[in-house]
Amino acid sequence: MVTRTVDLRSDTVTKPTEAMRAAMATAEVDDDVLGADPTAFRLESEVAKIMGKEAGLFVPSGTMGNLISVLVHCEIRGSEVILGDNSHIHIYENGGISTIGGVHPRPVKNNEDGTMDINLIEAAIRDPRGELVYPTTRLICLENTHANTGGRCLSAEYVDSVGELAKKHGLKLHIDGARIFNASVALEVPVHRLVQAADSVSVCLSKGLGAPVGSVIVGSKSFITKARRLRKTLGGGMRQIGFICAAAFVALKENVGKLEADHKKAKVLAEGLNQIKGLKVNVAAVETNIIYFDIVEGPKITTEKLYKYLEEHGVLVMPEGPSRSVYSIKNHYLGYLKLICVCVCVCVLLLIGQKSIN
Repeated sequence: MVTRTVDLRSDTVTKPTEAMRAAMATAEVDDDVLGADPTAFRLESEVAKIMGKEAGLFVPSGTMGNLISVLVHCEIRGSEVILGDNSHIHIYENGGISTIGGVHPRPVKNNEDGTMDINLIEAAIRDPRGELVYPTTRLICLENTHANTGGRCLSAEYVDSVGELAKKHGLKLHIDGARIFNASVALEVPVHRLVQAADSVSVCLSKGLGAPVGSVIVGSKSFITKARRLRKTLGGGMRQIGFICAAAFVALKENVGKLEADHKKAKVLAEGLNQIKGLKVNVAAVETNIIYFDIVEGPKITTEKLYKYLEEHGVLVMPEGPSRSVYSIKNHYLGYLKLICVCVCVCVLLLIGQKSIN
């Protein structure tokens, strides 16, 4: 009987620390819809300062943060946004930019490192002379780190080059920074430098940083004024949100420094999994806290069966397809001994699977 669980499904499954709970219990609050919650304002101001932007706005989720940002930049229905074909906005956010905002996505192929080729981005920009028949390109979106390519980091130089291209064509640049602090730590580059070229950034606080809820979007004061109105439209005005923001503020102050250890643990786990016969991990691609592993041809076990067997033995992962799964390392509790146990568990189950599963 399993008495303890190692949960590697996502870095979103963290639990609030005692410091977060204490901060929530004592937080000073007021009506944030009226712009009066002091704790929310303190968090928004701090994130904006860290990102090198003028102002910030707390939102319930990264999906809402990205949606608001796209809609601010693409105020006219029928506008078009260029984004990666394997990006979170394009795949995992319910098509909200289209269904709610009337914004047309123009996907460009993501490379294995999460980038899009600059020449392909430029080729995707609509010629204004064709406005009679084409949507109007108004925005480019990047994702840093890029989750679907394994948490790969976009360099400041790459982001700068995309920013220069956007300015050349009169476009805006938005960064989905759900794990931007992971990128900053891995690249050893200040986070404000990574987003310097961006007009807006969505910063998630409930993933690797471990806050229970929320993201902050940052940009110019005029951008945030428009964003605040859209947040209300989308039902994101939550009145006394200071107690939530208090936990997020603790996460921001205490957990950024723990991300480097998360990355090291992810690399250790990736190297261990890659030594197991029947599995394949691109260890060099594990730059931050996400690991994809593939079941290679040969073993008589599928991802679904391995997933269920691991769950029965107290290890939770997230299947990504018939032969691929993903692990995500988060802070607070996961030690190296548990990582070793995970590798042993996977190894044993694969051996059992090869012998007994048809």
